Amino acid sequence: MAASSPSGGRACSEPGALLTATIPPRQARAMCNLSLPIACCLLLFGSGLAAAQKPPPLPAPVPQGGKPPPLAQAPAEPGGKPPPLPPGNTPFGAVPGGPRPVSSGTGFVVAPSRVLTNHHVANGCAEMRIRTSSGAELSATVAATDQQRDLALLTVRGDPGPVLSFRSGPEVRRGEGVVTYGFPLSGILSSGPTLTTGDVSALAGLRDNAAQFQISAPVQPGNSGGPLFDLAGNVMGVIVSKLNAQRIAQSTGDIPQNVNFAVKGAEAVDFLRRNGVQPRMVPSTIPPRSAAEVGEVAHPSTVFLRCLR
Repeated sequence: MAASSPSGGRACSEPGALLTATIPPRQARAMCNLSLPIACCLLLFGSGLAAAQKPPPLPAPVPQGGKPPPLAQAPAEPGGKPPPLPPGNTPFGAVPGGPRPVSSGTGFVVAPSRVLTNHHVANGCAEMRIRTSSGAELSATVAATDQQRDLALLTVRGDPGPVLSFRSGPEVRRGEGVVTYGFPLSGILSSGPTLTTGDVSALAGLRDNAAQFQISAPVQPGNSGGPLFDLAGNVMGVIVSKLNAQRIAQSTGDIPQNVNFAVKGAEAVDFLRRNGVQPRMVPSTIPPRSAAEVGEVAHPSTVFLRCLR
């Protein structure tokens, strides 16, 4: 997209006002009346609007004694304090010379000091950092992974939040309402968690993957590893991926919409039990809650993850 001019797009039609210091008005108007709008605009803007701005002041003379005047400093905050840096020892929270954040995702608390996420979120990380709902920054290590299921279990140094419950029954049906909660597109969207709603579209994932659900709730990069809730507020899956709409469009000429996937809750429960965690199981037999009420259940137990390498 071409950039607009500072004068609202009228710079080339009113050249005299901007070019008087460098080109006589008649010549400037004649150039712009020709079929050379690019040349005209380059004259207007290529020099940084030199004609519309005052020339920079000359440097102050060196006082007697040979010492130059002090350099100008960036304005400080009221009270003389410099502008604050982001949390951590350096920008982005990284230690000088140490691992730096390279990606982010979502996780949720499945047992005291234990967090579940995706294998691809934790894979290859030298260190994992967790930000809880209270804003606490905690360190975590990878305790177990399952690449085929795309699940990872983290051990957290500290209290990441209250434990969420998994759905023990009844069987999930197509058309059931679902809620996602996570941290998509960190650094672009809200720094806080995002809630989306949708339905169970299919009881199998891509290429009939029986370990996954297909859902219509919108998800984005950064949602990976987050909880998928039913309307009782119980975990029924783990967000894992979305269909690559660009590739499908190149193959079929059609852009798919709201085709996303989650690892089934039963798969996550089996993974946890195989690794020494007994998840809390609750039947989803209560009347459906609103999405906002489910979000209140999710909030204290859903964490933001950063992978450091």
